[in-house]
Amino acid sequence: MKRLTSKQEYENYIIIIGCGRLGANLANTLSDGGGNVLIIDKNKDSFRKLSPSFGGLSIIGDATDIDVMQEAQIGNASAVIAVTNNDNANIMVAQIAREIFHIKRVIARLYDPEREYVYHEFGIETICPAVLSAKEVDKILSQDDAIKGEEQ
Repeated sequence: MKRLTSKQEYENYIIIIGCGRLGANLANTLSDGGGNVLIIDKNKDSFRKLSPSFGGLSIIGDATDIDVMQEAQIGNASAVIAVTNNDNANIMVAQIAREIFHIKRVIARLYDPEREYVYHEFGIETICPAVLSAKEVDKILSQDDAIKGEEQ
């Protein structure tokens, strides 16, 4: 694995856990924007989702394993983003990043909005597809209501 060596390389060093659709898309976007991205996934085939232009690094491994996180040089990360398809894995990775490695910016996707309070207790920001979708639908419906009101 390529080692990051200069302070500049660490300034925007982001570790993404999970190379599914969201993780790969996020890694591609951040990499294309000039970010220093490392993505970790247990399944080597997951990395096929990354674009050919992806300029970041990848590690095959379990991010709940502290050795894997040390290999990823997590202590130098400006942010850790956990977006696996498993809430338990995401919270565990987020807690490791926050509590053991003292990463200030930790973001985790969760599917169960009722678990959000657990993340917030540890200072972990969350993204919940169900909540975001509900808000977006409500916004669209509100816009439709506003348009109907203008037409009357």
